[in-house]
Amino acid sequence: MNISKAAIILAAGKGKRMKSDIPKVLHQIHGKPLVRYLLETMQKLALNRTVVVIGHKGEMVIEELRDFKAEFVWQKEQLGTGHAVLMAREYFKDFDGLVLVAAGDVPFLSSATINRLFDIHLKNGASATCLSAEFDDPTGYGRIIRKPGTDLIVDIIEEKDADPTVKKIKEGNSGTFCFNGRDLFSALDKVGNQNAQNEYYLTDTIKILQKMGKKCAVALAENPLEVAGINSAEQLEDLQKALSLKKL
Repeated sequence: MNISKAAIILAAGKGKRMKSDIPKVLHQIHGKPLVRYLLETMQKLALNRTVVVIGHKGEMVIEELRDFKAEFVWQKEQLGTGHAVLMAREYFKDFDGLVLVAAGDVPFLSSATINRLFDIHLKNGASATCLSAEFDDPTGYGRIIRKPGTDLIVDIIEEKDADPTVKKIKEGNSGTFCFNGRDLFSALDKVGNQNAQNEYYLTDTIKILQKMGKKCAVALAENPLEVAGINSAEQLEDLQKALSLKKL
């Protein structure tokens, strides 16, 4: 069965904690911008379409990625991850396949891990599948609650809502997802912004799809460093060290 696959790469952020005014995804590890690592992986996946959502100084991101077969869409206001994905809707109005959503500041996702995410998604007949990882210290990550003995998600509980028992769970949501394209955008239409940041969160689609009677699954990444994102200059330095030590 030949299923169409596409990717939406979120690359609109400034990165307030990066101590720099350039787009966060253009910060470098070993002389190469973070988003370039990810786009090189996308090239290995035989995708039908790759759409990059840009915002802060987006022209710089377009220039950096001009040699890739990618399309660009603007997120003029940063109103959350769900809002960023919605900006790409026009590119997917006739798309009936799988959509990978990944952050441009998570550079070391491997093609093997992404293909495993696709496989688990299809095997479970899921509408959405979350890529997870087990962390020695999962502080800050939404915890994955699984249906015992399965790949199915019961819930993703954010750190701020987690009780002491939930906080002991090591498996966390990486923020990378695979969706059935049609289900993704119908769920995003129902996402609200009634939260402290007044933002539209992509993770809210999981509960919405479950309420619609759809299955949501989870795929565990073998190496947690693959899903490591960059939110500060310190995290950038840590990931560069990990790469030098061949932990990736």
